[in-house]
Amino acid sequence: MAQYPSYSTLSPPKSQPMASLRGSAATVRLLHSASRVRLSLSSASSSLSISSSSSYSPSSLKCLQFSPLAPHIFKDQKRSSMSTVAAASDPAQLKSAREDIKELLKSKSCHPILVRLGWHDAGTYNKNIEEWPRRGGANGSLRFDIELKHAANAGLVNALKLIQPIKDKYSGVTYADLFQLASATAIEEAGGPKIPMKYGRVDVSAPEECPEEGRLPAAGPPKPADHLREVFYRMGLNDKEIVALSGAHTLGRSRPERSGWGKPETKYTKNGPGAPGGQSWTAEWLKFDNSYFKDIKQRKDDDLLVLPTDAALFEDPSFKEYAEKYAEDQEAFFKDYAEAHAKLSNLGAKFDPKEGIVLDGVAGEKFMAAKYSSGKD
Repeated sequence: MAQYPSYSTLSPPKSQPMASLRGSAATVRLLHSASRVRLSLSSASSSLSISSSSSYSPSSLKCLQFSPLAPHIFKDQKRSSMSTVAAASDPAQLKSAREDIKELLKSKSCHPILVRLGWHDAGTYNKNIEEWPRRGGANGSLRFDIELKHAANAGLVNALKLIQPIKDKYSGVTYADLFQLASATAIEEAGGPKIPMKYGRVDVSAPEECPEEGRLPAAGPPKPADHLREVFYRMGLNDKEIVALSGAHTLGRSRPERSGWGKPETKYTKNGPGAPGGQSWTAEWLKFDNSYFKDIKQRKDDDLLVLPTDAALFEDPSFKEYAEKYAEDQEAFFKDYAEAHAKLSNLGAKFDPKEGIVLDGVAGEKFMAAKYSSGKD
């Protein structure tokens, strides 16, 4: 999606994903090497007991001592009882977080930037690298200041600022899951298709695990079609998926003071909603439909933005096949977009449990990088 430089000096939280402990018999499970250590906290006696599913070793205690969970073990004891596994999201909290995201969308009209947040956390994936998290992808690394400062992520500190209170409320949800949950929910709440999502993504734990800069697409490269293929083929996506995902530009605006692209304001953006200004790709830029493809094809309105990478969809023969189809058939666009969005959200992710967590009884294919095409399907 288009790049929006930051207009805020807010630094992202430095804290790591944590599990909250609640009730008189709250439990945290910490996985360390081959052994599973269970820490039980009794609020009545403030006593600790440790048991292991394999042989006990001092290394287990050391793991506990230096765990990011340690400072939070004794907080919130009066809340209702729950059990949380470090690095995996809690299904009940995911569902509650989704409802809070819906309320956030209603009050802030922040659909576009939440979509972009999820995309940019996932879009660093490199299918040629097997090792996690070096391969990039949806792993929550975008919460760290070093990655937020990448040029392509300019302005996303504001998305983190919006979503952080929800993360604070639902500590049993990983950042990686929260970013993807917010992105998919924003699409659906804007009138788009239901995304067949799954959750359970593991977070990276330190800024040293962030990907290097340069993995995300640019808005105005010298050879737009070649650039799109270079970036998206590296992730294992094909021409159809590139065009379908580009259709998400039906949401949002570009601001010249941040990205260098677009007008300061247009008749469609001068009154908001949200902060006024910028140039949108479509007239109804908070509505998810196939207007993006129709407007690029017609180019009848100078107040609507067309980036070089947008124009390439109707100039490149392979891309044009799908762009023409989506301009005429919204149902086909919705179907292909939902599948591509779900695939993008799984890129590079490490799931716990491995099969993921499904909230609504519908999920996409099991993620297997080797299956993904590197060209036109």
